[in-house]
Amino acid sequence: MQRRRILQGAAVTAAAAFLPASVRAVAAPPAETDYAGAQWFPASESNCTPSKRSSERPVDLVVIHVAQQTFSQTVGIFRNPAKQVSAHYVVRSGDGFVAQCVRERDIAWHAGSWDHNTRSIGIEHEGWIDQPAYFTHTMYERSAKLTADICERYGLPKDRAHIIGHHEVPGSDHTDPGPHWDWVRYVRLVNLA
Repeated sequence: MQRRRILQGAAVTAAAAFLPASVRAVAAPPAETDYAGAQWFPASESNCTPSKRSSERPVDLVVIHVAQQTFSQTVGIFRNPAKQVSAHYVVRSGDGFVAQCVRERDIAWHAGSWDHNTRSIGIEHEGWIDQPAYFTHTMYERSAKLTADICERYGLPKDRAHIIGHHEVPGSDHTDPGPHWDWVRYVRLVNLA
């Protein structure tokens, strides 16, 4: 009986090895997401730090990013263990689809500052900072709902002191979300969500 289980397990493992990497990544066991409006697209475990968000590291910020990539490229980068980068969520431009890539209890590597990584949730947005057409109304709405949900669950005020851009992280050399990101509109939508 035990030998049969071992042989069955080996057959399943061997069959999985013949699947293309893109299928294997999607075929990961489904996980419940922290945000009900998201679907699970796991980042490589090499691109984040397991944690339990103790009282020593409470979440007190949401960091807004623009990926400088398409949605698919961003998710692919997070899945690549050599890239050493991730965010908790990625929001697609056209339809506002939300992918969760890192559990909120874990530390995503998105802010460029260990201190800020340990106390924030990172949200990437498909697009480029110099192409405002990517900042669709649907993307703003869906992202704002996600941010509002995060703020409510962690008891954060829905304001610019607690919802910041990547460029506002001390020591950051990034410029995202860039000059075309409409902060007034975004924070208003977060408060209306």
